Amino acid sequence: MNVLLAEVAQATQRLADAGVPSPRFDAEELAAYVHGVGRGELHRVADADFDARYWEAVARREAREPLQHITGRAFFRYLELQVGPGVFVPRPETESVVGWAIDAVRAMDVAEPLIVDLCTGSGAIALALAQEVPRSRVHAVELDEGALEWARKNTEGSRVTLHHGDATTALPELDGQVDLVISNPPYIPLTEWEYVAPEARDHDPQMALFSGEDGLDVIRGIERTAHRLLRPGGLVVVEHADTQGGQVPWIFTEDRGWADAADHPDLNNRPRFATARREVP
Repeated sequence: MNVLLAEVAQATQRLADAGVPSPRFDAEELAAYVHGVGRGELHRVADADFDARYWEAVARREAREPLQHITGRAFFRYLELQVGPGVFVPRPETESVVGWAIDAVRAMDVAEPLIVDLCTGSGAIALALAQEVPRSRVHAVELDEGALEWARKNTEGSRVTLHHGDATTALPELDGQVDLVISNPPYIPLTEWEYVAPEARDHDPQMALFSGEDGLDVIRGIERTAHRLLRPGGLVVVEHADTQGGQVPWIFTEDRGWADAADHPDLNNRPRFATARREVP
């Protein structure tokens, strides 16, 4: 075994002891980042080329600093995004939310679908939709100025139009025209603060995490915004916590002008996002 692989094995144990959820992946990803190679090429790094800065990176991860803050990058579907302090790090579970949205937009048979991403954060959702639905027109809205800076970096040169604004009052100029509204909003109840993983609690912006006593305040606002923005028959897709399964579809009720409200499971078969269709008069 070469030196780097031996160090990765030690680092894996250290990260596991620190409670890091994916210690081997993180140890390998940090090694690949520090040495400028892919994770599958670690065995090719010569012993003489081992970089002691690896252990600085491991120590930061051991202290539960997010992996993506250390490497400065996050992978989301087919994208590599720039991330760091001040922006919510995109999570793998959101990829299935976007996958559903992409399939739904393609099934609409609209030539140039109009899409709005509310609470865009790093821009991950908006960029994935723009990339995978090639003729779409995508608008992304973010309130937090720190997150907006990261979104600007990521969307530069893309087809995403970025807006600094509040999800509850955004884009009145698009009222009644939008085909799909999508959001990964803050949804953690304030009462659950102590149970949140330190990577999120201590490093993600509080605005991106917490939303009132039951965690649903922002989603209630998004329901009204989505109804205002969508054309009749348009769709809304909202991520939520797996513990909120069953609660969120009840926000999108028939008496508020919605049809077909439903929850959908993530890859672990836990309720993860809700969808609804704006009623056709």
